[in-house]
Amino acid sequence: MTTDVSIVRCESYEIDLVRRAVEESIELIGGVERFVKRGERLLLKPNMLAAKEVSAAVTTNPAIVRAVAEIVKDAGGIPVIGDSPGMGSALKVGKKCGIFEVAEELAIEFTPLSTPVDVEASEGAIFKRLEIAKEALEVDGIINLPKFKTHAQMFLTMGVKNIFGCVPGKRKLQWHFSAGIDSTHFAGMILDLYLYLRPRLTIMDAIISLEGNGPMSGDPRQTNFIAASPEAIALDRVMIELVGRKVAEVPIIQNAEWRGIKAAKLENIKIRGAGIDDFWIKDFKVPPTLHTNFANSLPNFLEKRLRKSITSRPQIKQSQCTKCGLCIKVCPLDIINRIEGSIYINHTDCIRCFCCQEMCPWKAIDIKEGWLKKILPGL
Repeated sequence: MTTDVSIVRCESYEIDLVRRAVEESIELIGGVERFVKRGERLLLKPNMLAAKEVSAAVTTNPAIVRAVAEIVKDAGGIPVIGDSPGMGSALKVGKKCGIFEVAEELAIEFTPLSTPVDVEASEGAIFKRLEIAKEALEVDGIINLPKFKTHAQMFLTMGVKNIFGCVPGKRKLQWHFSAGIDSTHFAGMILDLYLYLRPRLTIMDAIISLEGNGPMSGDPRQTNFIAASPEAIALDRVMIELVGRKVAEVPIIQNAEWRGIKAAKLENIKIRGAGIDDFWIKDFKVPPTLHTNFANSLPNFLEKRLRKSITSRPQIKQSQCTKCGLCIKVCPLDIINRIEGSIYINHTDCIRCFCCQEMCPWKAIDIKEGWLKKILPGL
């Protein structure tokens, strides 16, 4: 049995164009009636990472959220917009990126995903208990609205990763801490979360994507399409192909493949609408790969010594740093310190969670390859 993924051209965020493209993307995979039933309360889960202007391409564009909300309403559903930003309140972020205005204009509920509850994970999960926002559990279903971006720790942030926003606020830092330097461990947590919540539909904003030093300090790039699927794993797998990368570079989809999830394999995916060749993104700038399978094949005593020399790490650009101290606040290990007026990372104890790089509003934290990987680029 195959999983459908639709790809539809859309070259701007003009609302009528977006509405038509979103409608077509949904029609190609079964139509709105497959995903929305009359009277259902459905959470629209955009990417609201931080309070950034729409032009920064850090958050899901409000035109996408508006189009989906209108389609849900027209089908008789009750849309609710919600997220738990990595930095700042949901209200502050929503107002800055234009999503709160959509909720106001359409008279629909805007709810922060802020109340943590413990749940037992789905059967077969790696982590038996998960901490999820109560607000994400009190709806009839989730429509996932990610932004296509790069990500220092997960390489690319797409449909599955966007569901991490259903973990409330600072609880995200605990997950990063428990992941440590092994990005596959963190990927397993995110996949468990996704498999528990199981959004019924994912619609990806790839009209303008974010490349380079993502997920917040990258560069906007026009990519001109919207993609949709009932299965975010399949959609993410197609996106990897569209930028010409390998599954081994994307820990979440690699983890899904290891678990035998069929949607992680291209042969089990049916692409509707445009094809991969029509939207292949040439020379999409990506961060250095954080992890490597090379270290996993070594004896333990060598692996422990070499892992940090192979993996990438966050590096503060002192000339660009404003000394605001936000990276100090978000570090789950408290290993970033102010020394004689400048900010430094204790790389010996750094677990490469990249919370500092992800949250820096000044693009002052870069990704530096490990010295051994730099010398031996084939690793």
